[in-house]
Amino acid sequence: MSGRRETLKILGAIGATCATPYSSNELYGQHAGHDGAPLVQIQMPAGPKTLTAAEYALLSRMADLIIPATDTPGAVAAGVPRYMDYVAAVNAGMRQLLAKGCQWLDAQCGKAHGKRFVELDEAAQVALLEPLCARADRLAVLGQGAMEERFFKAVKSLTADGYFTSKTGLVDTLRYTGNTVMGEYPSCEG
Repeated sequence: MSGRRETLKILGAIGATCATPYSSNELYGQHAGHDGAPLVQIQMPAGPKTLTAAEYALLSRMADLIIPATDTPGAVAAGVPRYMDYVAAVNAGMRQLLAKGCQWLDAQCGKAHGKRFVELDEAAQVALLEPLCARADRLAVLGQGAMEERFFKAVKSLTADGYFTSKTGLVDTLRYTGNTVMGEYPSCEG
């Protein structure tokens, strides 16, 4: 199994983590044409507008570890970091949680390795995130747990939300075609 596939396996399935913590009227899937019009992707800025450059880099790396590129583009190519920046701009509570979480994670990396998170190799990054992921996955909702657990849960949820509501995730990965009517239903018989 490749390193990227192993990373995804380690960080766990994300399908059940989608818990949109804000108004989702800007999501890609919300703009699917009910009149047969083609899907139109929301254009987001190329770089951070709300997050700092360091926060943006750290969150980009985390998103890349959560949904790495495989036979389809990963979270970064799908624009997930720009999406996180957008959510931080419209949700002050999320902005604060992301800032505190990035600060905390870099401090942990500094203590353990003398480097920032983005400066570590993938194995060291995964080793730091794996136990945090396990603790965060035990949480039922975003509001429970310690700040670092809420931070990871939020990043994981934002990654899933951003990816699976992007053209890459929704159309290319999930093969969503919009409101289409099936002429007939396939048989369940073998």
